[in-house]
Amino acid sequence: MPVTDIAYARSFSFYLERLFQARPQRLEELALHQHLPFDVAQMQAFADWDALIEPDALMPVLRHLRQAVMARLICRDLAGHASLEEVVSTISTLAEFAVQRGLIAARHSLASFGEAIGEESGEVQELIVIAMGKLGGKELNVSSDIDLIFVYPEDGDTNGARSLSNHEYFTRLGKQLIRIISEPGADGLVFRVDMRLRPYGDSGPLVMSFAALENYLLTQGREWERYAWIKARALSGDAAALWDLVRPFVYRKYLDYGAYGAMRELHAQIRREVARRDMAANIKLGPGGIREVEFIAQVFQLIRGGREKSLQLRGTRATLGQLKALHLMEDGAIDELQQAYAFLRKLEHHLQYTDDQQTQTLPTSDDACASLAHSMGFKDWPAFMNALNLERRHVTRHFEQVFFLPAEDTQIHPLADLWRDILESSSHSAERLATLGYTEADAVARQLAAIASSQRYLQMPERSQRKFNALIPPLIEVASHQTGPDATLSRILALLEAISRRASYLALLSEYPQTLQRLASLCSASAWVSAYLTRHPILLDELLDARVLYATPDWPQLAVQLESQLAACEGDAEGKMDALRHFQHAQVFRLVAQDIAGMWTLEALSDELSRLADLVLAATLRHAWLDIAKRHTEAPRFAIIGYGKLGGKELGYVSDLDIIFLYEDEHPDAPELYARLARKMSTWLTSTTSAGVLYDIDLRLRPNGQSGLLVSTVSAFASYQTQQAWVWEHQALTRARFVAGDSAIGEAFDTIRRDVLMQKRDLAILKQEVVDMRQRMLETHPARDEDIKHARGGIIDAEFIIQALILGHAHALPALTANTGTIALLAVAAEAGLIDQTLARKAQDAYRHYRRLQHAARLNDKGGVPLSTELLGDYQAVRTLWQAVFGQTI
Repeated sequence: MPVTDIAYARSFSFYLERLFQARPQRLEELALHQHLPFDVAQMQAFADWDALIEPDALMPVLRHLRQAVMARLICRDLAGHASLEEVVSTISTLAEFAVQRGLIAARHSLASFGEAIGEESGEVQELIVIAMGKLGGKELNVSSDIDLIFVYPEDGDTNGARSLSNHEYFTRLGKQLIRIISEPGADGLVFRVDMRLRPYGDSGPLVMSFAALENYLLTQGREWERYAWIKARALSGDAAALWDLVRPFVYRKYLDYGAYGAMRELHAQIRREVARRDMAANIKLGPGGIREVEFIAQVFQLIRGGREKSLQLRGTRATLGQLKALHLMEDGAIDELQQAYAFLRKLEHHLQYTDDQQTQTLPTSDDACASLAHSMGFKDWPAFMNALNLERRHVTRHFEQVFFLPAEDTQIHPLADLWRDILESSSHSAERLATLGYTEADAVARQLAAIASSQRYLQMPERSQRKFNALIPPLIEVASHQTGPDATLSRILALLEAISRRASYLALLSEYPQTLQRLASLCSASAWVSAYLTRHPILLDELLDARVLYATPDWPQLAVQLESQLAACEGDAEGKMDALRHFQHAQVFRLVAQDIAGMWTLEALSDELSRLADLVLAATLRHAWLDIAKRHTEAPRFAIIGYGKLGGKELGYVSDLDIIFLYEDEHPDAPELYARLARKMSTWLTSTTSAGVLYDIDLRLRPNGQSGLLVSTVSAFASYQTQQAWVWEHQALTRARFVAGDSAIGEAFDTIRRDVLMQKRDLAILKQEVVDMRQRMLETHPARDEDIKHARGGIIDAEFIIQALILGHAHALPALTANTGTIALLAVAAEAGLIDQTLARKAQDAYRHYRRLQHAARLNDKGGVPLSTELLGDYQAVRTLWQAVFGQTI
């Protein structure tokens, strides 16, 4: 860095000029070291700190250190050699260093009182100095106050010759620390200390025990304090214990959309104060300023941080980066916010370099304006102001998009009087509903009236009831435009009643009125979807962003996302089980929304649902193994084999998972460990937690069925399949595949499967055994034409046909062993001349039709399908093929 850079910095900064005149040695130091950032190692080397344990000896040296740091930062930044990261991290590091050295001296000054001892633990207690605000986020500005809170773990007494209560001892310690850092002297101060963020503010005690802090947060902590505590970071003492205490106050377990209102109200107070004091030129608090960027980042943290632990960050820029990674805002919006934040923070520092004052207000004199513009890289003040205004407009636009007013604060809805009539038991409501298109208007009016008179509605908190009242009119309106408005509104009302006690869900719908249309469309299209949402209302969050809701799944990326969520729950098995459920439910909901929108063929949708199951099973296996003590290998030599719809990649939304477990491991503890793993996996998959159920599983296809071992070695499985298995078990093997786990075991299974399917069998005996098996099934599931699965000529008959063809002919036609599904294998058999091609095509068309009908019936929670000429013709086509293959009519 040339001497001219120092000269320019002196011309810009009155503070720097005064400093060099008063302390020429600071200029000499700067000339030698200005090419280097001022890191913590250089701070350590600045003085013999261990000799400075007396407060009065330490205080001037800390102030000299700050002068040296400030001189180098100002010159490096103004010369363009220091990034924003260097500036904020250097000044934050200085503050932490000063606190830690100050604590040592403060404790030394109280040595006669001994150490503070906890009355419960009997252990030495340490003051926890909590950095709040920008210091907590390691984003301190160069002339900032530092916001601190003092906490200690336990009450008790000190053990010195002169005893004090722990509270009194830590109060004295805190006061001494504040004096060391903030008392003005001949060389100024190190940092001004602001303690107003502590519980009860200025009127509260200077220090507080864990118990007192926890009680305060539980009983009196306000929404703005949640916002403040996001950035809390312990600079000393037991940081982990502190965060365990504070985290539940800051981050709710559920998606907390009520945070919008609180943050909006806090911002409105700031805006009113800015207007009252004419602070439009304040780049921190004014429109489009630094605070608005921080609010955007932090409202997403408050809403989602409890669920998405990757958002539990303290720095604004890091949080914005994570919002981008999670696709919670448009990439372009995040980029503009990052750029604006960097510009505004740089400007903030240049304002403060002038006279080392904590100011964020633009200058008014022509000379100061010209100098500031030049320091920011602009030729003149107008060019600078154009750039600044552009950045502030970007911030304002994104802020208003995030914090737009909710439904209850906008103009009165045209149907508000209809809901008011219902609340007042007016007889005219049914007529009004009829004019909106409701076909059973009287029944709809009665349902609405039942809600209005229900104890659940009447006992709602006033704020929740206002949101509920604001939601009903637009919901009546959007439902009226759907196919089947009566059923649509009924389904939505059932959902609304279910979530009415959770103010956060009401807040979500209020804050995002555009979600109501998507909600109505989904509920109109599917009774199953509305029931799914009612069971898992957390999925309402998925309606917010159409980009995410309708995005084609990127399974590798989603696998990384799931792994990150599970890793954040390390040591918490129940937390992992909930994370798996939330993830799986969200992906199912996205797929059903895409399905209803016509984005998937049925075959493609089944592939996606099967990929989801594979991913979840793989993650469950991996983390269930980590939950087993005394495991002898990092990765289990264990595999999951899928049968049935999972094996054939024909999963639907409510399909069970037919699975078996195989292992190959010579370790003496392997049988017991893998049996424990299988039981644990079954528990993780099927247990009902607060997040619901993951999958229902069926383990009866394992060797020897329900009486067999839960896990089998590969060799035992091979032996069973070749020597003991029934024909129906070989039928099941036609739709089996390796799903997750050890790939070598998966390859061994594939070999066994192929060898078993390609055994040469007596065709007549085989066909009779398949027919007999079908007959046994009919005894437990009689054939009905409305049941397309069990009807004669239905799904099972079509599958039995292809299974018999595989088992009877795969020895001569290996292509039949490919697990490509019933439709594709019918084509293989027809091309080989095993069945008539015309019959095969008709059976293929019938099978496709069956699956579409079955899928539609499940989406609308119907047990059967309506009979039609087409369906009866499909049944006949499959029956004809059955007769051709088995020589029997059905």
